[in-house]
Amino acid sequence: LYTYARFVGGFYLSLGILWVVLFIAAFLFVGPRAFTLFGMIRAPILLAFSTASSEAAYPRTLEQLQKFGVAPKVASFVLPLGYSFNLDGSMMYCTFATMFIAQAYGVELTLAQQITMLALLMVTSKGMAGVPRASLVVILATLTYFNLPVEGMALILAVDQLLDMGRSGTNVVGNSVASAVVARWEGQLSKPEKAASPA
Repeated sequence: LYTYARFVGGFYLSLGILWVVLFIAAFLFVGPRAFTLFGMIRAPILLAFSTASSEAAYPRTLEQLQKFGVAPKVASFVLPLGYSFNLDGSMMYCTFATMFIAQAYGVELTLAQQITMLALLMVTSKGMAGVPRASLVVILATLTYFNLPVEGMALILAVDQLLDMGRSGTNVVGNSVASAVVARWEGQLSKPEKAASPA
């Protein structure tokens, strides 16, 4: 249990660092409005986190981005594209899971192998479905490529749901920031919509 706690804790710590980096990137491009952006996508993040599926949060994310001021044509292009090619959380999950299995079996990977693994996962994570347990297929392929014991998959099944939740929420954050940045580049970022006053 202690080993699993360190694994899950290390993964979420890394996700936290990534979120900070994404927030800084958003702040550099949209300024103080980055705080508004992160506030508005809170509900989609929680939905993705609770269902372990970033796909489930797609409609709400699209709606919130448009309320934030991202032009519909930009949001409806960048967001689906991001769900196929900008899966930051999925890549981190696959990397952590593969390294965890290697360490559990006492396999030491050289720096060259780790860099190769990073490059491989950057490619294989593209197009991954944003649904629960979709990452397991990529992890299995990575284990096979590096001649690591595929039986090690059983080791991460116990905590897969917990890790999948963080992966899905991070995918929403990454794609939302990307949409806002592209809208800013294209001059398609307007002022946020004001909340409707209660009747």
